[in-house]
Amino acid sequence: MEPATDSPGLTLRTPEGRPYLFDPGALCLELLPTGGPGLLARYEVLHESADLARWAARSRLPGGLDLTVGPGELADARALRDALHRLAGDRAHGRALAARDLDVVNERAAREPLVARIDVGAGVGAVRAWAPGATGDQLLSTVARDAVDLFTGPHAHRIRECGSHDCHLLFVDTSRPGRRRWCAMERCGNRSKARAHRARQALSGAGEGGA
Repeated sequence: MEPATDSPGLTLRTPEGRPYLFDPGALCLELLPTGGPGLLARYEVLHESADLARWAARSRLPGGLDLTVGPGELADARALRDALHRLAGDRAHGRALAARDLDVVNERAAREPLVARIDVGAGVGAVRAWAPGATGDQLLSTVARDAVDLFTGPHAHRIRECGSHDCHLLFVDTSRPGRRRWCAMERCGNRSKARAHRARQALSGAGEGGA
């Protein structure tokens, strides 16, 4: 993952190395591309405490977070992420949410979250900042609370998995029409269009050949 532009979301890379912007629509879902349970473990990027701090800096959280992450908090981050993976996948496919995964989220959400504050900005303005001494535990509580808001909010029914057969990225469709199908149009959307175009050409060629 790389820092995104001013637009919300994360800059990911295709297997060929091409960057693309993926906006999952919620902070809690931004944690999912860092790895996951089962076969998704091959994509693990949270190997060291600094990796979680780097993810926070690249997330949709406001900048300037001075974060200290302990080894135990890194393991907690992976456990929360894996629970969120399963919950989001279950919600996307209309399955019942597992109690054990809900327990992971609820236990984490019950802890102290990150604390925001107001600092002096340029001129007479003010800027949003973070209280010093932020911990990985507080970060995970903030992520879990975001998940509570998502799974109980008005867009819960719009949690989806990318429509491509070989992509498993999960997102919440916050668009007004609610017709988002792809993780990103510039990746899976364009690939789908290219496949459909080739299929039409093949069908047209077969029809001409049989004439």
